[in-house]
Amino acid sequence: MTSLIWFIVSIVLAGLELLAGEFTMLMLAGGALAAAGASAIGVPLWGAVAVFAVVAVGLIVFLRPVLRRRMSTPIALDTSPQALVGQTADVLEEVGLSGQVRLDGSIWSARSLNPEHTFAPGEHVTVISIDESTAVVWKENS
Repeated sequence: MTSLIWFIVSIVLAGLELLAGEFTMLMLAGGALAAAGASAIGVPLWGAVAVFAVVAVGLIVFLRPVLRRRMSTPIALDTSPQALVGQTADVLEEVGLSGQVRLDGSIWSARSLNPEHTFAPGEHVTVISIDESTAVVWKENS
């Protein structure tokens, strides 16, 4: 019976976390769930309370900061041209000293990494670097 009460307390605390959003109630819910498990295996009430306290404090001290840091770090979206390095491009106009490729849905000026090598229209090349507004491309098996 005591384990059922601890389990209900953990569900209520987890539900309250949806309102708070600070991970504190979730950590307390974890402690209550651990106390429910301890109570289910026959630990007396004082032992279940001790398990609740130790687990809840442990979760608040060790897990909560990690979760908060992970959730508060903004996901950076790189929209600079350098984000295109390593992507595959389709050659539209022969690329040697100059040419054009379709890269990420846009048409880019392009030049070969080695000016002695040219790439024909329809070939797939890899962007090695971006030099101002020109994609420097290369193909491994050319």
